[in-house]
Amino acid sequence: MSKIKAAITGVHAWVPDYILTNDELATMVDTSDEWITTRTGIKARRILKGEGKGTSHMGAEAVKGLLKKTNTHPDEVDLLICATVTPDMQFPATANIIADKAGIKYAFHFDINAACSGQIYALTTAAMYIQSGMYKKVIMVGADKMSSIADYTDRTTCVIFGDAAGAIMLEPTTEDIGIIDSIHQSDGAGRVHLHQKAGGSVKPASHATVDAREHYIYQEGQAVFRFAVSRMADVSVEMMKKHNIEPEDLAWFVPHQANNRIIEATARRMGIEKKQVMINIQRFGNTTSATIPLCLWEWEDKLMKGDNIILAAFGGGFTWGAIYLKWAYNGKNHR
Repeated sequence: MSKIKAAITGVHAWVPDYILTNDELATMVDTSDEWITTRTGIKARRILKGEGKGTSHMGAEAVKGLLKKTNTHPDEVDLLICATVTPDMQFPATANIIADKAGIKYAFHFDINAACSGQIYALTTAAMYIQSGMYKKVIMVGADKMSSIADYTDRTTCVIFGDAAGAIMLEPTTEDIGIIDSIHQSDGAGRVHLHQKAGGSVKPASHATVDAREHYIYQEGQAVFRFAVSRMADVSVEMMKKHNIEPEDLAWFVPHQANNRIIEATARRMGIEKKQVMINIQRFGNTTSATIPLCLWEWEDKLMKGDNIILAAFGGGFTWGAIYLKWAYNGKNHR
């Protein structure tokens, strides 16, 4: 009997209408378009506006679009996993709220928090439920409203992040396509360089923590950059070597969109050309758990069945990893 693999059978994404440009940011904090572009490659990012709209709003829109696109009834969905660091609330899980808003009533759902690596951690987890034979239709949602924890008085962090959501459908296959392998690693010692100081059980929210601006992203940029470049490149190259993938055999590299310099450094280590790399950071910034689904959605019409693709991410924790897959369908027929 052929081994069951998990194949991506559909992708969809949703981004807010509001575009926050570098020039507008320069009126809010001491920065400039040149300063931001040179250091990050970012020109603009999307920001979710509107009272009562959180991460689940974007996630639900992405899922509803995915269901329509794949002609899937909400009752057919067996599992929904949401990767996020900006949940609507501490509980219930944002996955619960997304499922309810999308009309999914009979599925099992939960959240994963692995910062920017959450999207690939969740995708691997979703794939395992398919590979086990337990479920037939699983949705992975990567969604973050990073504007909700960005400090717009700190030019080193607020210029980086944007808001978005992406959703991926996984289904079983016995063909030579789908998710082939994954490598995931983490190092908890890295937490000192990238975290949110308050709001958890160690330092619950209080007037003091709010006044001290401790509910925003804290990042030591140089340390994070060094680790991200080495770890994301290491694991991507390891995946290529493990499966004897030569640079010319790789159709696409889909990196987490954290910083254009990190992406370029990783691609050089892999020996691939820029035309093989999906990059949209200039338009959306770092949307944390949404970056990889957002890339796959934007490039979907260029993807062909059987394409060799490596996904890779690095995030707070520190967490990092890579997934190797063979694309399951001709994307131009699914737009």
